Amino acid sequence: MNKPSSSDNGQQNLSLAAIVSMALLALQFGIQPSVTKRYTSPEIIKSTVIFLQEVVKLILAAVGISLSSDGWAKVTAGWTVSSWLRLSLLPAMIYLVQNMCSLLAYQNLDAITYNVLNQTKTLSAALCCYLLLGKRQSGMQMLALVLLLMAALEMEGLLPMDALLPSYWNNRTKTDSQFLPPLSPRRFTHGVIPILVASFLSGLAGAITQKSLQGENRNALLFTMELCVASIILLLISFLRSDDGAQIQQRGFFDQWTLFTILPILTNAAGGILVGLVIKYAGTVQKGFALIFGILISGLLQGSLSKEEIAGGVLAGISLWMHSTYPYLAKTSEKAPIVNGVSTSKSTKVANGGRRERKSRKED
Repeated sequence: MNKPSSSDNGQQNLSLAAIVSMALLALQFGIQPSVTKRYTSPEIIKSTVIFLQEVVKLILAAVGISLSSDGWAKVTAGWTVSSWLRLSLLPAMIYLVQNMCSLLAYQNLDAITYNVLNQTKTLSAALCCYLLLGKRQSGMQMLALVLLLMAALEMEGLLPMDALLPSYWNNRTKTDSQFLPPLSPRRFTHGVIPILVASFLSGLAGAITQKSLQGENRNALLFTMELCVASIILLLISFLRSDDGAQIQQRGFFDQWTLFTILPILTNAAGGILVGLVIKYAGTVQKGFALIFGILISGLLQGSLSKEEIAGGVLAGISLWMHSTYPYLAKTSEKAPIVNGVSTSKSTKVANGGRRERKSRKED
């Protein structure tokens, strides 16, 4: 398998594996809403879908390892239970808390406020990558992330086309300045705070995953399997006390299921594997770019691509180009290496000074 694209001085241009993984993730993200809406009943017990999704993802990752050139022996070399707990259990728990916070926010916020605040996860991913991995963003990359946030809001219909022009903001009156609806104290504590926490946890889990896949050089499919096992264990434990667990006992595990329910589970499981591949070969920040292009693909498939979605897609493309073309470059140290306890630059100066002194004596 190709090695992830990384550098001590910043992020390099995207590799072929990164581009292919991001394109496939964008395609999966784009078709997922339509497939889920068509083949998943609203009355279905959602945790049963998540549970089967993790099982299918586990099977797909195992098949992928079996068919790969590396094979099980090379992929699992040096694997231990302690390393699994250290690298996979924490992200699985973070993802579980993130899903709970997202659900709480979804129940207490309107769609506009939820979508706006949910788009901050790309910025949180950049922040967490800096805090955990030391990966800094250049000025142009930070500008690209802001453009990506604007692209997301544009494609969601939350920003008008004119908002991309400075004159739009200069001509706005005070009465028009309320971008988001007013929030009650409960909506703030049970809506705004949970979605901001969920967005931060998304970036945190992504940074931890990137550290495991790139820093620990973990195989992406093996890490997906480890994450699935941890998630399945946590879900089984939650079934003992949760409302979904009680619903499963009353209605049965496969209540409201059909033969076609497996289709969105397969696509979502494939998306989970693609997320791991994108993080390994591109990074958790670049994952946000793939998801934004997925929104554009979703609009194309629905046959109702608006001018806002087209503008947002163009803006996302520009931001991706900026982010890949202008990486952060660390300042190189001007200190010369030390040889035998003496700086080479200092010894060179001394040697040059000695030669100059001998030359002056000859001239005398």
